[in-house]
Amino acid sequence: MGSLGRCLSRGLLWGQLSPSRAPGPRCYGSAPPELQEKTLVLVKPDAVQRRLVGTVIQRFERRGFKLVAMKLLQVWEGYNVVRSTRAMVGDTDSAVAAAGTIRGDLSMHVSRNVVHASDSVETAQREISFWFQRDELVAWESGDQDYTYGP
Repeated sequence: MGSLGRCLSRGLLWGQLSPSRAPGPRCYGSAPPELQEKTLVLVKPDAVQRRLVGTVIQRFERRGFKLVAMKLLQVWEGYNVVRSTRAMVGDTDSAVAAAGTIRGDLSMHVSRNVVHASDSVETAQREISFWFQRDELVAWESGDQDYTYGP
């Protein structure tokens, strides 16, 4: 079983650490190319004003996603990145967004909910092409596809 299979069999997202941090392989890297998708994330003006840009970026990096383009807009790539992003971002309405989500922790009002995130792969493709030319996206080297680190 490859690293991706080990991560998925342990209930981990690709790039996520074991919640128990118990000894064993950590799951870092990217999924095979056929499982890659991209999503668009916009850090909204209220988050910029409140100096939360780095905090938002850090959340994605900690999940193991790769930042492949940015113009104060971010395009993240990784296995199941659209659905994972929607879970990380939380409900549009900050009053019902779960604690631990970007909106649940950082937004102040539904009209000032810190970020926009694509809601589907198809929407992401359309939004990304609106803001970025293909040559503006970083093509990560394929050598990072199968990293497994011990304890």
